[in-house]
Amino acid sequence: MNAPRTIVEYLEQLRAALRGADPALIQDALYDAEEHLRAELAEQPGRGEAEMLEHVVGSYGAPDEVAEIYRDQEIKIQRALRPPPPPKRRSLVGRFFGVAADSRTYGALFYMLLSLATGIFYFTWAVTGLSLSAGLSVLIIGLPFIVLFFGSVRVLSLVEGRIVEAMLGMRMPRRPVYPTQGMSLMKRIGSMFTDVHTWTTLCYMWLMLPLGIVYFTLAVTLLSVSVAFIGAPLAMLFRNDWLPGLYVNHQVVVDWGFGTHAPGWGDAIAMCVIGIVLLFATLHLARGLGRLHGHIAKHMLVPRAAD
Repeated sequence: MNAPRTIVEYLEQLRAALRGADPALIQDALYDAEEHLRAELAEQPGRGEAEMLEHVVGSYGAPDEVAEIYRDQEIKIQRALRPPPPPKRRSLVGRFFGVAADSRTYGALFYMLLSLATGIFYFTWAVTGLSLSAGLSVLIIGLPFIVLFFGSVRVLSLVEGRIVEAMLGMRMPRRPVYPTQGMSLMKRIGSMFTDVHTWTTLCYMWLMLPLGIVYFTLAVTLLSVSVAFIGAPLAMLFRNDWLPGLYVNHQVVVDWGFGTHAPGWGDAIAMCVIGIVLLFATLHLARGLGRLHGHIAKHMLVPRAAD
């Protein structure tokens, strides 16, 4: 591989050396490399890019060396951050109830509860920003407003990525997309509109509202029903003290398919068992939806051009 003569060549060689790695890792590596190279060039105004790169390759590293360092660091970081895996269980019952030992389950469940608030915020921000951008486009302040809005969209993309990585365990970028250099200001502004990543991020922000409603409704409904069923024996224990007239003349009846009868301890225990099964099924559903949403976020918030 020929030695890079410009920063753009260095970044292209680094991208090629990282081919096949996680797109989020590639985005972070490209941003860090360009930031470092631009800083070196600014500190040495008397040197050209080629001369500066000859010096940097000896200190910062050649593209293939930097790529290998990033791959090694990523493995170490993921091992340190990844929670210990739950013990593997061979039996079907063990795998069903073992979901409670997986920390990612609770992160996904909390994300489902949080998604309604974030979904409303993202949707409102995207719709309001696009509406104001279209309305102000005929005025002088229209262009600066549009640029600021699209910049805020990229910032929110990073914020959502950190939330997804922390709660769902999906590796997301920790750095923004590295800026396009060597272009005029107007072309760089124009690239924001033609960049597919900008529009997929906006689509993600719109999509989060219906997804947030579905996630929140499922989590709250299933958890509420599960807890209510599990608490049936407790309600049975105190029913005569709290609701002395509720069961007079058998006003409340139960039908399990074998005929109607007044509720008793057998019914309360059966409901408790159903509630426990439903609770663990809800945890499985939350973990599955968390994994699915992590892939959706990865696909829509991480630019494919970084792959």
